[in-house]
Amino acid sequence: MDDRFNYKKYLIRKKIVTLAGAKFHVYNAEGQIVFFSKMKAFKLKEDIRLYAGEDMQEELLTIHARSIIDFSATYDVLDTKTGVLIGSLKRKGMKSLMKDEWIIQDEGGSEIGLIKEDRLLLALVRRMVTNLIPQKYHIEMNGINVSSFEQNFNPFVVKLNLDFSADMNNMLDKRLGLAAGILLCAIDGKQK
Repeated sequence: MDDRFNYKKYLIRKKIVTLAGAKFHVYNAEGQIVFFSKMKAFKLKEDIRLYAGEDMQEELLTIHARSIIDFSATYDVLDTKTGVLIGSLKRKGMKSLMKDEWIIQDEGGSEIGLIKEDRLLLALVRRMVTNLIPQKYHIEMNGINVSSFEQNFNPFVVKLNLDFSADMNNMLDKRLGLAAGILLCAIDGKQK
């Protein structure tokens, strides 16, 4: 696996001005760009790609929805170089109305973890009153907190800090974790 997937911390930043689709830069803790991601525009099913650089010459991951406009959509994450399914991210539709929750699935479709938005009260305030309260997610695998994602307070630029430091036993494939972070930024951008 590419060494750039071995960092403990990342920052995903959505590019402000794009002609079509959405673009994201992924930085390591030292502030160096390690990945570039692009969501294709005008697609009925979401199609997001992760590249080694902004030149988009080396594609590393593909994140794509299984179906068209689905409230409980499942997104498959594939290693583009090998064509192997790494796992899937499935949104819990009705539950996500109140508080975002996603199921992490392995390549066989078995549930291996959960991504949960922080507290219900804060989630409700975000949805009903203001989106100025940053979102925070916790990732659990086998009931153990393995990482957290926290949005920066900035109403104009979507930034998400990914912290995998708690995952001492490497339970979560960071490729799947990064895909989840990019997907959350892309979905969040559509909700506002």
